[in-house]
Amino acid sequence: MPHFGNCLCGATTVIIASEHKEQIVCHCVDCQLTSGSHASTNILPLIKDVKITGDVKQYDSKAASGNTVSRLFCGNCGSALAHKTPVFGEAMAVQTGNLPDFRKIPVTVELFTKDRWSNIPAVEGAVQAWAMPGTTKPKL
Repeated sequence: MPHFGNCLCGATTVIIASEHKEQIVCHCVDCQLTSGSHASTNILPLIKDVKITGDVKQYDSKAASGNTVSRLFCGNCGSALAHKTPVFGEAMAVQTGNLPDFRKIPVTVELFTKDRWSNIPAVEGAVQAWAMPGTTKPKL
């Protein structure tokens, strides 16, 4: 079942051709800044399965890893839509707040819990990753 959605003003649409039955919460500082909130909710579909149309703008920045992250957003209302980075390989992160189906789809992973706001509890049953999977928490 594909997933469909749009930005706040409706000038951009997002279509995901693949089915996703879980989503990720990312608490990294970059996601906090681009979402204007404590985190972002995402899926990682293959780029070939994602179609974003309309007034789309792109902003490139360097992540803490040194990789370039290309963030896509609506050029009219500014809604965050997706982001790409070499870390994701052939996939890209698509923000699920623009996709109504995801209101009922469970969160199964939380990333960058080291940056989670202290007043936000962990999602019960979700895998808790200190940073990006493959990195380790430093020993104090």
